[in-house]
Amino acid sequence: MLLCIAVWKCAVSPTGDKLYITNNSQHKLITLARNGSVLATFTDPALQGPRGVYVTPAGQVLVCGFLCDVILQVDSEGRRKLATLATKEDGVECPKSVCYDRHTASIIVGINNRILVFKVQ
Repeated sequence: MLLCIAVWKCAVSPTGDKLYITNNSQHKLITLARNGSVLATFTDPALQGPRGVYVTPAGQVLVCGFLCDVILQVDSEGRRKLATLATKEDGVECPKSVCYDRHTASIIVGINNRILVFKVQ
């Protein structure tokens, strides 16, 4: 099966059965099965211009909205928002990448020429 999607970034689930893709121009997080079929398409007014996506070893999906200055957590199925982790009020401006460091329990956000680190409670 050939699926044509405008990909900005992608991440793989810990078990390798899902691929999460940010589609910046259509403001979507798309979840694909290993065979390429679409499992879910996540859209939310809080997620505009998604860029970076990261899956933690526990399967938590983190995605950053470049145009809306936000870091969201989405369920592992890629269907619904679980939490807003950081916003512009926290210093997030046009985030491009996100990841999680389990050793320090921190979310790391790449923003142009700087990096923000948020301790997870």
